[in-house]
Parts: sequence; structure tokens; C-alpha cells
Amino acid sequence: MEHAVTFKRASRIAALEISEIVQLAERAAVLRSEGRDVLSFATGEPDFPTPEHVVEAAHEAALAGKTRYPATVGTPELRKAIAAVNNVNASEVIVSTGAKQVLANAMLATLEPGDAVIMPAPYWTSYSDIVKMAEGEPVVIPCSMADNFKLSPERLEAAITPRTRWLMLNSPSNPTGVIYSADEIKALAAVLQRHPHVWVLADEIYEHLNFVDFTSFKTAAPELADRTLIVNGVSKAYSMTGWRIGWGIGPVALIKAMGAVQGQVTSGACSIAQAAALAALTGDQTLLDTRRKALLARRNKVVDALNSMAGIECPSPDGAFYAFPNIEGAMKAGGFASDAEFCAWLLDHANVAIVPGRAFGLPGHARLSFAYSDTELDAGLQRIAAAVASRTNR
Repeated sequence: MEHAVTFKRASRIAALEISEIVQLAERAAVLRSEGRDVLSFATGEPDFPTPEHVVEAAHEAALAGKTRYPATVGTPELRKAIAAVNNVNASEVIVSTGAKQVLANAMLATLEPGDAVIMPAPYWTSYSDIVKMAEGEPVVIPCSMADNFKLSPERLEAAITPRTRWLMLNSPSNPTGVIYSADEIKALAAVLQRHPHVWVLADEIYEHLNFVDFTSFKTAAPELADRTLIVNGVSKAYSMTGWRIGWGIGPVALIKAMGAVQGQVTSGACSIAQAAALAALTGDQTLLDTRRKALLARRNKVVDALNSMAGIECPSPDGAFYAFPNIEGAMKAGGFASDAEFCAWLLDHANVAIVPGRAFGLPGHARLSFAYSDTELDAGLQRIAAAVASRTNR
């Protein structure tokens, strides 16, 4: 007699799914394949090409036979280059298969079941799931538009308990684009000085995509360097999302522990991609300013257009390439029960994909990436405006 095979997920991943961002992007792709003229502003992927000299460096590395297993924590050349840019020792650097793996390495290397990780909302969607996968507990602090989407020292203080292990801070932020000033970082650091058991994970992947002054957490709060992990990479600034290279900079003991995790998951990141990342870091940097200016113009276009639509209020982001408008007025006027319902309707009726704020822990908003061409943005904004007007003027 045959018995049915029952599959059971491990409890640590029982609630994990592919992120809502990816789900929306994949649905948009399916609709396109069916002949629909869909514009997707769901993903954070620059439309600029990977710089030519970076591609050439990868080609040369492959031809030179740099195709063997690399060192688990990164090639010596790339680690030295990252260290030089950040004024640290190479032993304080780990290179991973994307910044997301750096985050996962850190959580898996440090969290015990039930340890708490503070994250201001809105936050990047993967933060919460990565913490849960490591059997930690996300402690979400909603930071509304009235708060400028920023965590205050008072709310940080109130959230810390003996079980708190990390504060996750993303500046420039995905999805809001806000940048914490040096003074704001120092104020948070003053709180953390009173709680030496709490470490800081500063996700600075959008460092070079800034429209106001940017200060690294470690620069503003050097007194916390012995418990700070900086996360960065080449994906966003250098348009290298598919190359999958990110890195972490932190105390040697932490880097070694993260390396132990990485060694049992992926080993070293792709050797060819590391050669490309080395070329990106050590080559001509003028392209960063050129691309920043292009994104600034796109930001202004998108923010102005969204603010002209009834029921939508959009603050101007300090950096990154996302707008995160409040859409509660449009939701109410259009009879939508949730931001997810609004975004689903927009995709079905206007052929435009944007991501509901609930995916980032702050409902009532939506995220629109402006890392797309002016032609696409102009068309998409016109579609959104027409759709909102048709629904709210019934």
C-alpha cells in the first residue's frame, strides 16, 4: 500500500515567501508575455548599464584563468580595495554574494532564538524575514511621514530590552530615500552608548545615490565602531545588480563568524564578479556624479507628478531612487480597503506595477522606483494620474 508523502516546512521558515516586490515584478513580466503593455516600477534596479571598463575587467579575468575557487571571505585584492576606500584593515572586510547575504550571514552568526532586532518601519522587505529565518524577533517601530520616516532617540530607548541584539538602520533608505544626518546618527549613538549589548547594522548600499549630504554611521559614531557592521556593495551605484557582490565591514571577530557561516552556504563569491567589482571601485568614479544628477532630475519629475494627483502626498527623498508617497487620500476617495488593493487595481486597470507600503511595514503608502528611463516614467506617471482621476472622480 502506497502512502502519501507529506512535506513539512521547518518552523524557522514556516512564514517565509518570495518578497511582495519580486511577486509583483514577476506578475508584471507574465502580463507582458501575454501581450499587455505593462510598465513596472516595482524593482530597485538602475536602468544604466554596467560601466564598460567593469565588463572588460571581468572578461580579462576570465581569459586570465581567474576561474578557480576564491577565498571564502573575498579575494585579497578586492578586500584591500574595500578596506582602502573605508580606511579599515582588510581583515575587517567580508565579500559576499550580494549585500543580502551579508545581512543573512550577520544574523545567522549572532542571533539566538528570541533575540530581538530593532528595525524602523518602513524597512526593506527582507530585513524582517532574514531575522525570522535566524530565529530572531523583529521589533518594528513604525516611523510615519510625520516623523520624516526616521527613528527618534526616545523611541529607540523605549524599544531596547536585555534581549535586544541589533539595531538595523538603512540610510539612504529603501523605500523612503531618507538620509540620517550626522547629528541624528550621533543622537541615536548616544542611546546605544548606554546599552553596550546592542550592535548596529548600518545598511549603506545607496551611499553614492544621495541628493543631500551623506554621513556613514561609523564616521558619525566612531565610538561604536567595535559593534558596528557596515553593509554596502556595487549593485546600485555601479548598476551591477546581477553581478551579486556586496560586503560587510566590521570587527574582526564578527567578520570571522560571518565567514564561517558563508563557508557552509556558498563559499566565496564569484571570482569573475569580484574582479569586476574591483574595477568598479578602483576605476573612474565620475560616472557616479553623472548618474546621481540623472536620478535627481527623475526624482523631481516623479515627486512633482505624484503631488499633483488628488489624494496623494509625496515627500522628496534625500537619496536612493524611490518615491514613497502616502496614498491614503486616493485610497479613501477610490473606495480601496488597503494599499495592496490599490496597487493590484493599478496593475490590472492602468498596466502599472508599484509596491504597496505594507510590504515595507508601513501601510497606506506605495513605493515607486524611478530608476527607469524618462520615457517609461513619463508614460507611467500619466497612466497613474489618469487612473486615479477616473476612480476618485466617479
